[in-house]
Amino acid sequence: MKLKLKIWRQEDASAKGGFQNYDVDGIDGDMSFLEMLDVVNNDLINEGQEPIEFDHDCREGICGSCSLQINGEPHGPDRLITTCQLHMRKFNDGDEIVIEPFRATAFPVIKDLVIDRSAFDRIQHAGGYISVNTSGNTQDANSIPIEKENADDAFYAATCIGCGACVAACKNASAMLFTSAKVSQFALLPQGEIEAHERVLNMVHQMDKEGFGNCTNTGACEIECPKGISLENIARMNREYLSASVAG
Repeated sequence: MKLKLKIWRQEDASAKGGFQNYDVDGIDGDMSFLEMLDVVNNDLINEGQEPIEFDHDCREGICGSCSLQINGEPHGPDRLITTCQLHMRKFNDGDEIVIEPFRATAFPVIKDLVIDRSAFDRIQHAGGYISVNTSGNTQDANSIPIEKENADDAFYAATCIGCGACVAACKNASAMLFTSAKVSQFALLPQGEIEAHERVLNMVHQMDKEGFGNCTNTGACEIECPKGISLENIARMNREYLSASVAG
């Protein structure tokens, strides 16, 4: 398979970036998208050129670091997958593929396709924890009764990997799907009740402080989320926030 690639290159955070064109040949449909980029980088290195910087770690759809905008879509044309799980069979011989980093003010470009997503870390640090002592004082899992529906919803919220696809997909660069997932995974469980009000107020405040936009219910975030995190979490966070604001 031969492909024409338009890839964003940017020397550092302060430099002006731009697209560069690359032709690549010998791509197998069973390759992952990142393996295709590995081929491009091997060719660049053999030619004495600087390879393209992109994030990756687990390559198993778990860590979320492989976040790329591919032909205008976070993680590319497939659904419920990360970029590392995207296979080249989704493309055709001769296709032109535009590859760029996620675009958001709160996600500044570090170099080429690598972005700084530490804003997500700061949102979690603002309230994504519980004060229950679980060190050497664990309880049997069945000692605290929890409705199965709540347990399931908490689990599904906790599957968020913080990749940033929701932000990249949103016309407002909103982080509300991410933040609401982190709020929901605790709000639905009794262990999270102690900091409930403080958590949602602090996390929403930090989200706004980081410069993310607001939610206008477009729904692109849920569609592009590799884990299918539901918009219901945003509604839950809004209710939690209103309750905490009234109580506070």
